[in-house]
Amino acid sequence: MSDKRLRELHDHLAATGELPVERSASHYLGEAEAVVADALKPGTSDEVVRQRVEQARELLGHVDGTGDGRADDHVERARECCVALLDEP
Repeated sequence: MSDKRLRELHDHLAATGELPVERSASHYLGEAEAVVADALKPGTSDEVVRQRVEQARELLGHVDGTGDGRADDHVERARECCVALLDEP
């Protein structure tokens, strides 16, 4: 999987942590960020990275809105990153 795209996914998730998002959304976003941070650790196998991206996508599926337009944009971009990463061979 693309390290650049994985880093981009993490950056979008981390950016939501700096914005005023609703509490329930914050929980899922924080979990997704932690899962992707785990995938970024050196030496992580491609299989584990794929599992972590799938977990992040599932967590993002629980976020209907954040209460902040900028955070919503980051969530949408994070979802796009997940799709792109999971579409990679």
